[in-house]
Amino acid sequence: MSNSKVFGSTLIIAGTTIGAGMLALPIASAGLGFSTSLMIMVGMWALMAYTALLMLELHQHADYDATLHTLAKQFLGEKGKWIATFAMLFLFYALCAAYIAGGGGQFNAKLYNWFSLDVSSGLGTVIFTLLIASIVTFGTHSVDRVNRVLFTCKLIAMATMLFFLTPNIEAVNLVNMPLEKGLVVAALPVIFTSFGFHGSIPAVVRYLELDMKALKKVMLCGSLLPLIVYILWQFATLGVVNQATLSQASDVSSLVNILSQVIHNSMISQIVSVFADLALITSFLGVSLGLFEFLGDSLNKRQTKKGRVAIAFVTFLPPLGFALFYPQGFIMALGYAAIALAILAILLPVAMVVKSRQQHHETQAFTVSGGKPALIFTLLMGVVIIGVQLLISAGVLPAIG
Repeated sequence: MSNSKVFGSTLIIAGTTIGAGMLALPIASAGLGFSTSLMIMVGMWALMAYTALLMLELHQHADYDATLHTLAKQFLGEKGKWIATFAMLFLFYALCAAYIAGGGGQFNAKLYNWFSLDVSSGLGTVIFTLLIASIVTFGTHSVDRVNRVLFTCKLIAMATMLFFLTPNIEAVNLVNMPLEKGLVVAALPVIFTSFGFHGSIPAVVRYLELDMKALKKVMLCGSLLPLIVYILWQFATLGVVNQATLSQASDVSSLVNILSQVIHNSMISQIVSVFADLALITSFLGVSLGLFEFLGDSLNKRQTKKGRVAIAFVTFLPPLGFALFYPQGFIMALGYAAIALAILAILLPVAMVVKSRQQHHETQAFTVSGGKPALIFTLLMGVVIIGVQLLISAGVLPAIG
């Protein structure tokens, strides 16, 4: 396998992860404090890296172009297939809706500030969605090439942003404790979702032609890079802005405005805004690619040009409709996405691996370490995350953002 493909695949995984979730992290962590949010982030990364390896263990017993839809049917039968299908569609559409809602507003602002084009918010959102859709429709290779450029620009923007933010960090802001105990639990779904990249795994497996050695490297490095970036981002944002002020942020735009006001630097506003745009776009590309491939596999229309265009309509129209009618649904969509992500990235992989190990225990070339205790603990974490989100929806736990 060429190093270029491995590098590009790593960036697809990292780019999918470092997106809208990253922008939501300071909002979700505002009431937690830096040390508490750091421990939760490390735990969530370890959980998601482990389940990504579980997915690779499953893929070694399936066709190289298998999606979660086909894996679930292979190992869990028709019921598993329909559970996977419903959860996958719910997750991908919720995430795409969040990215369109967050990215559409930012795109509109750029059209006005850079080109003096005063278009309606709805039209700007539609144009933004069409640009992403055109890239995804061409396939994984197209997403890979575009994502490399955008990811590089994103890292440059982040380095510049940290350069301006770091001198303004106040130690007192980093030692804050949670404002209330309920927030520690309530933040779990959003932080968990911030490490979600599993929807892109089948596309990467296909792209690397089931090269297990390369795939393991891609999953671990591709997920570790976002953790490092998240820690630096949390250190800067939670260290610069006091807890009370940051707790008032409810979406991407308000977070950008708060950071700009605290720093009192005209350049930081533009840099943070550009970074927010790039983070949303790279994550949107990875997630929508996963949805596109999933629908193509389910409807068997991926091979022809006409079929790909039809799948593009099915992929992007539903989340676009949500974003147009509920543009403030950024954090809400990410929260509900945690339920579907817990099913797809935790519950289903664990169930399928148990079945797979029963069927292939003598011929299995790659087995994730940890045994039954690790699988049981992972399963319990998935149940906890789903339970927390349901309690938030019922008003028992405080809502984030």
